[in-house]
Amino acid sequence: MILLQISSAQGPDECCLAVAKALKQLIKEANTVNVQVECLEMEPARQPDSFRSVLVSLNGTGAAQLADNWCGSVLWICNSPYRPNHGRKNWFIGIARFEQNNPELESEIQFESLRSSGPGGQHVNKTDSAIRATHIATGISVKVQSERSQHANKRLAILLIAHRLEQLRQQAGAELKAERRMFHHQIERGNPLRVFKGVNFKSA
Repeated sequence: MILLQISSAQGPDECCLAVAKALKQLIKEANTVNVQVECLEMEPARQPDSFRSVLVSLNGTGAAQLADNWCGSVLWICNSPYRPNHGRKNWFIGIARFEQNNPELESEIQFESLRSSGPGGQHVNKTDSAIRATHIATGISVKVQSERSQHANKRLAILLIAHRLEQLRQQAGAELKAERRMFHHQIERGNPLRVFKGVNFKSA
C-alpha cells in the first residue's frame, strides 16, 4: 500500500483544477492495471470541483509502478478556464509518494477492532474489520474502515499515523526529509515528468 499526494503547491486556481483532473486520470489508469485507489483526504479549493491537495492510497500489485509513473512535477498546458484573457498556459502541480519506513512504528501503536459503520447494509453491520489505531506516545488516533479486511485496514492506519507523525516533526522544526508536506514548496518547474494538454487533460 502506497500513499500519493497530489498538490497544487500553493499555485493559483488553475493548478487546483489540474489537481482534480490529475486525480481523475490517475483513477482511470489505476482501473486499467487493477489498482485500487482510495481518497483519504481532500482539501477543497476556491473554485468548484477543484482541490489544493488530495491524499490517496494505492493498493494492488501494480501500485508501485503506477506511483512511479506519476511522482514528480506534472504540467497541464491549457488556457485558463477562469481568466480568459490571461496569457499563462502552463500550470504545474506535483505528486509525491509516501511510504512508512519505520519498521518499529507498529509496536508503538495500540490497535482496537471495531464494527464498521456507515452505508453498506448487513455486511457492514456484522463485520469487525474496522480498526482504530492510536499512537501511544502522541495520542494521534485514526479510524480506518475503507478496506475489506482488518489486515488491510491496519496497514492503512499505520501509514496514516506515520504521515501525521511526519507532520508533527515538521511543525516542531525537525530537520527531516519532508516527503509529504514540504513537497508543496519543492515542485520543480520546467522539468515535468508528465505533460497534459487542453480542457480534457489529454497526454501530450
